[in-house]
Amino acid sequence: MTSTSRRRVIIVTALLAAAPALAACGAGTDANTNTAYAPTEANVLIDSNGTTKTYGRNGIKIAQAFLLGPDAGSQIAAGGSIPLYLSMVNYGTNADTLQGVAVADQSASSVQSPGPIALPPGRLVNTGRPVSQVIVQGTQKPLYGGENVRLSLKFTNAGDIEMTVPVVTRSREYTALSPAPSTPPSTSATPQATPSAGTPTPDPTASS
Repeated sequence: MTSTSRRRVIIVTALLAAAPALAACGAGTDANTNTAYAPTEANVLIDSNGTTKTYGRNGIKIAQAFLLGPDAGSQIAAGGSIPLYLSMVNYGTNADTLQGVAVADQSASSVQSPGPIALPPGRLVNTGRPVSQVIVQGTQKPLYGGENVRLSLKFTNAGDIEMTVPVVTRSREYTALSPAPSTPPSTSATPQATPSAGTPTPDPTASS
C-alpha cells in the first residue's frame, strides 16, 4: 500500500468514527428546539425544616399540583386564565376545608374559586375533575409550559400553605384534561372526593 493510500484509509476511518457523534449532536439540537416542554411529574408538597424533608404539612398531603397550560406548541396570551389541578388528602383526624387560593407572587392577578372545598379525613379530593373549578386569572406574561406560579393555599385548620406550582402543557397524560372555561366556574361546582388508596382509616371516635 502506498503512502497516499494509507492517508486515504486513515481519513475515511476518522470520518466514520466521527459520524455517530455528529449525528447525535444534530439530534440533540433538533430535540431541544422542536420538542415542547412538559414535565414528567407535577409538583408534590414537600416541607423542609432545613435538616429533614417531610411529605405534606399540618396534616395536608398534596400528591399533585399543577396549572394546565396551552396545547403543545401553542401559548396562552398574557391576561389569560389557567385551571389549577390539585390532588389532596387530609391525613388529620378532623375535617378541614380549602377556603381559597391566592397568588403569592406577581405572575397573575387573581384566583377564581367556587367556594370552600371540603377535605374529609382520609379522603382523596381532586379539583379540576370533572370540570375546572379553581382558575388562576390575568396571567402577566404569555405561557408556553414550564413556567412556575407561587400560590398560597388557605386551609381552615392547616393554615396557609405556599407552593410553587408548575405550568404543564396540555399534552401526553394531560391531553384529556379540560382547559380553563370561557366563563367563570359555577359556585355550585363540587370537587370529586374518592377513597385514597393506601391512606389510613380515620379514627371512628374522632369528631368530623
